[in-house]
Amino acid sequence: MAVLKVENLTKKFGKFTALDKVNLEVQKGEVYGFIGPNGAGKTTTIRVLLGILKATEGKATILGKDAWRDAVEIHKQIAYVPGDVNLWSNLTGGEVIDLFVKLRGTNNKSRREELIKRFDLDPKKKCRTYSKGNRQKVALIAAFASDADLYILDEPTSGLDPLMERIFQECVMEAKLAGKSIFLSSHILSEVEKLCDKVSIIRQGNIIETGTLDQLRHLTRTSVLIRTKQPITALKELKGVHNIEEKPQGLSFQVDTEELSNIIKYVSQFEIVKLESAPPTLEDLFMRHYKGVGGAL
Repeated sequence: MAVLKVENLTKKFGKFTALDKVNLEVQKGEVYGFIGPNGAGKTTTIRVLLGILKATEGKATILGKDAWRDAVEIHKQIAYVPGDVNLWSNLTGGEVIDLFVKLRGTNNKSRREELIKRFDLDPKKKCRTYSKGNRQKVALIAAFASDADLYILDEPTSGLDPLMERIFQECVMEAKLAGKSIFLSSHILSEVEKLCDKVSIIRQGNIIETGTLDQLRHLTRTSVLIRTKQPITALKELKGVHNIEEKPQGLSFQVDTEELSNIIKYVSQFEIVKLESAPPTLEDLFMRHYKGVGGAL
């Protein structure tokens, strides 16, 4: 049974369709990336999953329960971290963490202390004195200190410095190894690439691509930099070659991954002196889908 399942989920606000027949499925022990630019529908999807918004059509279930009807029961088994955390200004960070952990019925003090140390948080300070990054740390510590079955993380590293981002990534991998499921919404592609087993790309309320990173890489292009003894002729006429550019260090171009073998065979007859290739990234795929689409990335 899938830990999280969304079937033909549609959400309308008046005449505006924020989500249009969205389908997602997260399995036990899986880190699932949900990516797209701001305004694509990521947060709306998460609000439906949390039972904050009611779907116009379709169905969303978490751990076999209906996301809207059984929201109270579901919340006992999940941990949620938003991208912009608001805390009680008069409580200390430690008090807020304790409150959230107790609400979930767990009381693992050693885990709490370990996470406070790893995230380098001063738990004695009042929340009103915290920077955005420190507020984010409080929410992350509270989430990872609880024994949740599913972590729903919406832009969770917003405001964290690179060192703390690495700590966050370690916590996600530890949760995965413990058999927990993580649903990670992000527009930081490097983060998704490091952590996720599977990815869905959402654009204007529609899921436009879903698959493992390896499956998605077949749809992207490999960057090649080559220098040969003889000038390469007719390269631009070959199938799968794009963006040819002369550079001081050699000839630069992109190749559709499925054509790479044929292209290398062809250029080898010109006596290769230097050859560099960079594997396609999630960013390449992302940019390919969003090229020519308005809105901030």
